[in-house]
Amino acid sequence: MPTYSLTVNCRSHTVTAEPDTPLLWILRDELQLTGTKFGCGEGVCGACTVHEAGTPLRSCLVRVSDAAGRSFITIEGLSADGSHPCQRAWIEEDVAQCGYCQPGMIMTAAALLDANASPTDAEIDAAMTGCVCRCGTFQSMRRAIKRAATAEER
Repeated sequence: MPTYSLTVNCRSHTVTAEPDTPLLWILRDELQLTGTKFGCGEGVCGACTVHEAGTPLRSCLVRVSDAAGRSFITIEGLSADGSHPCQRAWIEEDVAQCGYCQPGMIMTAAALLDANASPTDAEIDAAMTGCVCRCGTFQSMRRAIKRAATAEER
């Protein structure tokens, strides 16, 4: 099996895997970064969202052979201690119910706020469209994003 080098959360890693192995499984199974969740495996639910250069992407759609040489940030790398404004706002607004989709939602929201520090409701809705939450926490999620947008640390 071939080996691949990639950077995750600012740390270099070399992994051995089949070329078509999704980055999601490298993160979870090889690197033990289980905050990134498997949802649909088709890139439509958002549970597996990670960042590359500040852009959210679905790790279930990125093959390890394509990830080689690239750098990614997972929910664990966003803030290990939960101090990122989006993570704090999620807690303060009590967004999570089951919590399964929340890491992908937080990663998507963080990328939105990096690109647009003061999004409108319509812009929030458009950015979060690709995140599926079966518990229906979308109103709380919008409040959390607005709270994070106004956080002093931004």
